[in-house]
Amino acid sequence: MNLTQDAAEAIALKCLAWLAGNDELLPVFLGATGASEADLRAGAQDPEFLGSVLDFVMMDDAWVVAFCAEAGLENTAPMAARAALPGGAQVHWT
Repeated sequence: MNLTQDAAEAIALKCLAWLAGNDELLPVFLGATGASEADLRAGAQDPEFLGSVLDFVMMDDAWVVAFCAEAGLENTAPMAARAALPGGAQVHWT
């Protein structure tokens, strides 16, 4: 699935909203990233920050499944969105 950056940002914004509404996971994200709640609001407009939200959620398959189930997305959507945002390109070492 190839996405435009706009479509990827839309998925990432849904993920950010899901994360912000998750009382158990939000403090983990804030602690892991050092971000504040004000940073969440500002980051909603920053494609690189949105990429970091997707990176965080993709650390655990259960988080991906929970987000996608609530958002009505395929479980591959976060990875496809991440690939379309800055810094998300696959690195080929060979």
